[in-house]
Amino acid sequence: MRPNALIAQWQDGKSATNCWLTLGDPSVAEIMAHQGWDSLTVDMQHGQADFAAMRAMLTAISTTKAVPLVRVPWNEPGTIMRALDAGAYGVICPNVDTREQCEQVVGACRYAPQGYRSVGTSTMRAVLYAGSDYISHANATVLAIVQIESAKALNNLADIAGVPGLDMLFVGASDLSLSLGREVRADSSDPIVVEAIDAILAAAKKAKLRTATFCHSVDYARAMMAKGFDLVTVTSDQGLIASGSSLSAQFADRSE
Repeated sequence: MRPNALIAQWQDGKSATNCWLTLGDPSVAEIMAHQGWDSLTVDMQHGQADFAAMRAMLTAISTTKAVPLVRVPWNEPGTIMRALDAGAYGVICPNVDTREQCEQVVGACRYAPQGYRSVGTSTMRAVLYAGSDYISHANATVLAIVQIESAKALNNLADIAGVPGLDMLFVGASDLSLSLGREVRADSSDPIVVEAIDAILAAAKKAKLRTATFCHSVDYARAMMAKGFDLVTVTSDQGLIASGSSLSAQFADRSE
């Protein structure tokens, strides 16, 4: 089976980068995949990709060494299994608040006896991408990732982090801020939010899990790597287009 390059990178003691894909366009995904990111995430929760677009985006990403991840819309086992069948090497599930919800996510990511993921080799793109021995090695290769983004999840951190087969806690800072009664800010420095982020990081390290977070700037991403995060989302396809367009508009204003 094709190895998961993120796992190898972490085993070498290195943090990894990620770019968020929100536009649902395979051509954009392919362009982004060729820019040197360690991984890319197809966002099906707040992005524009449906299943067909997501599958096409994963195919586009596979023209490179970038590791393909998918954020599913919700904790629905069938959707998780379809994302993995399409070739995702990791599934990010939003709004996981309890151990039971986490067990549902992990179970959908793992074949028996570790979970209840269904086998469907005749329709699986994952076998084409990963290799004919996919089913034998998938449990140890694909990543089960849950987002911690509520006060309830914070209260249940130890129980969630203790679920067997879980690989990573992903900080959902925006929803977490709202849940804690704080203002949503990009790359928040709010002490209450920072304390919550540090608690998630500490719980993950205690449970020997990896950690991830979403950043809005290179400087903040570097700071989160220094803090100990294993995977940092630095920007998004939408953000890069907007920032590039803004620079072009500023140039046009100066040239008049």
